[in-house]
Amino acid sequence: MKLKVILYSLFFFFLAGLCEIGGGYLVWKWLREDYSWIAGALGGLVLFLYGIIPTFQPSNFGRVYAAYGGIFIVMALLWGFIFENVIPDIYDILGTIVASLGIILIFYYPRKNESKVGITSTTTK
Repeated sequence: MKLKVILYSLFFFFLAGLCEIGGGYLVWKWLREDYSWIAGALGGLVLFLYGIIPTFQPSNFGRVYAAYGGIFIVMALLWGFIFENVIPDIYDILGTIVASLGIILIFYYPRKNESKVGITSTTTK
């Protein structure tokens, strides 16, 4: 698989993660920490964008969202560390390693009968 293709997919996974976690974080702040309703509305808009971004991944829905789940795990723990000063423990770190291996297997590992792996899906009739 070409590096450009991998970087393309990682860019959209990262962007989706920022939108989902960032949007959810704004809604969280609005409802749990008395931020303005504007934060909640902005969070809703960002979450809407999160729903659009994965459509730029040229693979099937199930594979994209399964691999994204692993990306989400890693990014959510990083978000907590950066913005909430929560230091991941050993089980958090082990879990992110397992999730990262899952991402590689689900999205990037070569499969039979596919000319390009992971990001493109080929259907034969």
